[in-house]
Amino acid sequence: MPETVEQLAAVGPAYFSVTYGAGGSDRQGTYETSIDIVKRTGIPVAPHLTCVGSTRAGVAALLQRYRESGVSRIVALRGDLPATAISSEAPGEFRHAEELVRFIRDRHGDHFRLEVAGYPEVHPQALDPDTDFENFKHKVEAGADGVITQYFYNSGSYFDFIERCRRANLLVPVVPGVMPITNYAQLSRFSSACGAEIPRWIRLRLEHYQKDRAALQSFGLDVVTRLCDELLSAGAPGIHFYTLNQAGPTLQLWRNLRLPTPPIKSGARD
Repeated sequence: MPETVEQLAAVGPAYFSVTYGAGGSDRQGTYETSIDIVKRTGIPVAPHLTCVGSTRAGVAALLQRYRESGVSRIVALRGDLPATAISSEAPGEFRHAEELVRFIRDRHGDHFRLEVAGYPEVHPQALDPDTDFENFKHKVEAGADGVITQYFYNSGSYFDFIERCRRANLLVPVVPGVMPITNYAQLSRFSSACGAEIPRWIRLRLEHYQKDRAALQSFGLDVVTRLCDELLSAGAPGIHFYTLNQAGPTLQLWRNLRLPTPPIKSGARD
């Protein structure tokens, strides 16, 4: 993990986002990882804060710890529901991310930059697309500064989402989420869980390359590079890479896209 962070830090990302464990099970680990990243790299972090299993007192205490540690960015999410959940509402004192955003704003004003999640291809548990977008709108209007989307491979879904935001007068930046393709079985499993569509032509090619790891990763790199290039060329405010704690695939995308990197400091040796 430290090596991965340091490799990614070398290209100068705007910040690192740090996820929770499934079901909000790793709150302390998220805090410790976030603070360690800042100490190691000096790069800002955006720890994830979820509603699942949270109390107002617990969230208030954690926010104060983050604030005292110099953290000024939070990704506010509902979070993954436990496997035993029978409702679409999160168990705990916060049922939806909108409530969490309002709580943070009420307690800390504008101290934290708040990012929320967006689902261009519709949240997998949404009743319908319109209800899903209305819920998203409430999160933004509650005080979000920006949006990070779920990953996708169909750029049209992102552009449609941006147009819906524009029509709804939601003017915050919407950063597309992109996940490198390195393993078909893993990608298929993740996509089924989060509702991300793998376009048929991509899925068929990945299935064909399953026994040829090099060919699969080369194809995946080409697909995601083209996707990122299209998004950035069309005016996306950046890219949020889902690295899955691997530096190599994201760094190769960074090089392919010719994204800026910090200049070598004076006196540094090869």
